Amino acid sequence: MEISKDGQKLKELIHEAIEKHTITREEYDNMIHMATKDGHVDNQEKALLAELQDMIDSKLIRFVKS
Repeated sequence: MEISKDGQKLKELIHEAIEKHTITREEYDNMIHMATKDGHVDNQEKALLAELQDMIDSKLIRFVKS
């Protein structure tokens, strides 16, 4: 299955957050907007967002102020 342009960008942003171990509220909101702006969250986007949320829940990625 080919990943969409937005899906690829979302993947890149999530990997940046993983490398930094931090995310801002603005970055998080941007990721959610990117996944939902076409009115449909595809399976790839769902998986990426679930992975991000798991890392936030387990505190591998922490929210920081911008």
